[in-house]
Amino acid sequence: MSPENNRELTLEELAEIERKFDPEMAFRNTGKILTLIVSVLLVAMSVYHIYASGFGTIRELLHRGIYLSFTLGLVFILFSWRKSVSDSEVVPSAWYRFNGIPIIDILFAIAAVGSALYLPLLPSELVASRVGNPSSVDILWGSALLLLTLEATRRSVGPTLPIIALIFIAFALFGPYAPGALKHGGTSWLGLINHLYMTNQGIYGIAIGVMAQYVFLFILFGVLATRIGLGQLFIDLAMVLAGRYSGGPAKVAIFSSAFMGTISGSSIANTVTTGALTIPAMKKVGYPARFSAAVEATSSTGGQITPPILGAAAFIMVEYLEIPLRDILAAALFPALLHYIGIFIMVHLEAKKLGLKGLDAKELPKAAVVLRQHWLSVIPLAILVYLILTGRTPDFAAVYGIIACIVVGFLNPVNRLKLIDLWDAFVLGAKNTLAVGAAAATVGVVVGVVTLTGVGFRLGFVVVQTATELGDLVGTIWPLSYFTVTQWALFFSLVLIAVACIIMGAGIPTTATYIILVAVAAPALAQLQVQPLVSHFFVFYYGVLADITPPVALAAYAAAGIAGSNPFQTGNTAFRLGIAKALVPFIFVYSPSLLLVADGFTWLEFSITFTGALIGIGAIGSAFTGYFIATLSTWERWYIGLVALLFVAPGLITMGIGFALLSPVFISQLRKRKLERAVA
Repeated sequence: MSPENNRELTLEELAEIERKFDPEMAFRNTGKILTLIVSVLLVAMSVYHIYASGFGTIRELLHRGIYLSFTLGLVFILFSWRKSVSDSEVVPSAWYRFNGIPIIDILFAIAAVGSALYLPLLPSELVASRVGNPSSVDILWGSALLLLTLEATRRSVGPTLPIIALIFIAFALFGPYAPGALKHGGTSWLGLINHLYMTNQGIYGIAIGVMAQYVFLFILFGVLATRIGLGQLFIDLAMVLAGRYSGGPAKVAIFSSAFMGTISGSSIANTVTTGALTIPAMKKVGYPARFSAAVEATSSTGGQITPPILGAAAFIMVEYLEIPLRDILAAALFPALLHYIGIFIMVHLEAKKLGLKGLDAKELPKAAVVLRQHWLSVIPLAILVYLILTGRTPDFAAVYGIIACIVVGFLNPVNRLKLIDLWDAFVLGAKNTLAVGAAAATVGVVVGVVTLTGVGFRLGFVVVQTATELGDLVGTIWPLSYFTVTQWALFFSLVLIAVACIIMGAGIPTTATYIILVAVAAPALAQLQVQPLVSHFFVFYYGVLADITPPVALAAYAAAGIAGSNPFQTGNTAFRLGIAKALVPFIFVYSPSLLLVADGFTWLEFSITFTGALIGIGAIGSAFTGYFIATLSTWERWYIGLVALLFVAPGLITMGIGFALLSPVFISQLRKRKLERAVA
């Protein structure tokens, strides 16, 4: 990975890598005519959102309808009916095809645009008068939009989320037949469409609203920032900082992915962007292929929890909790830092165990050269962060960040932006939003059923009741009886919600997982006196964790494809490396001060919690790696892993006990290290 080979990938190369490994980017090729039409529409979509958020005053429902019409219409053009259909070549035209795609898909696209715009284009007074008493035409268009939304989501994201939506729809229609606490009065098809289509509680709800107002712009900003050289700056700086040390390329992967996470909220995009360079370099210095891929995947999943971009779920959180984005960013800061520290410790210990060296000085870029060539690319990110921290709305900050990217791009002599590059960036940025936009519309269906039936509170009650029964059971066992039933109920509720997040996240995007499960988690944890901010972050973290949790660990599988390793083994290794991300949510539930802006924050509690978490995560990393300052025996690994939990549990007493219990192992390691040196 020498400097001359460490070049910035073009947008086309990045798109091709992401298309190969990310199902949400598996666009089919079209003929020249449709390609031109689609490109114009994608650019129009980007320009419209910049105008609407930065300069226009478009009413809310119309803005959401325009975004939804662009999204659904383009999904039917760019995603095939079946994934088995080859997307690498344009299918020859026939009487039922136009320019390589079936005419039926074009008709679906037109119908999707019409049904998405029908209601928003009506006068707002007329729409308000029809809520609760929709006309036959309203029901027809609403039914069409519902079905087309489900199909668009199936094509772009996969079948899991539409199936979940269909289950919720059936639950709404057949509520009187539901079991136990889930039973409700039910609704008619007219009542269902009225709620999902005519109100802002369904398809046009908060999920699609956040996509239209915030997420689209931040995704576009990330694409433009990468194009003007910010991504290359991050990778080069990571090499300067960490490349020379033991196992250098793996540490480069951690730093570069952490930096890239500041402008990319996508785990898979982050994986393929930095992994194309770091994974081959890790294999070259001696890391096994699956470990190399796992390091990149685990580091890249941090992008969705790393300020200032985070994932789309963070913007949903802003709307749900009605707090400024800067508070969300502050809350995310130290949990994200713990995630990266956990990976770094395991990577470092693995390098020491394998005796791996860093990169030679001649393979590393020069810091002065890197900064001289790319310093201008930092300006848009600095403007974005400044505007957010000064209290500007996220969409305002994103618009001016995009404008800054364009200005810097045209002025920067190293990565000069041409008009065709700007066009391509607008095309790619809009393309990257299509699948998650379709998913957001389907999530709106699920959320609509939740608000219509109250099932969120019902499921929350079931979760707490189940957790309490488990607490009653374990509370009879000594020494577990030391904890109260309420404490056990909270612990088991967290475990049940965490498992649900991982299972749901195996088949649907993080944002969809977060929105669906927070409807259950928030009421359940509220009953157990957990703050809303904390419960939302808990679900958010475990939704992200699904990207590296088998059996469907998409980020790990993408990295495995680059490394040529076994996907399932890579996923298992990635989960081991990301164990800190699984522990941190439990830490901030029991000690909310780790989130900085949570109620009851104190610097003393934060210091104790953060210090204990650092030591505990380091000890767990040592146990998983099998190395500390010398090789660990099997019993030492188990012993350290169990004692590490005392540090993770916040408190000076537990930390003191942990230090006392670890002392014998530390002394044993010093003796073993001394003996190994004597033998050498």
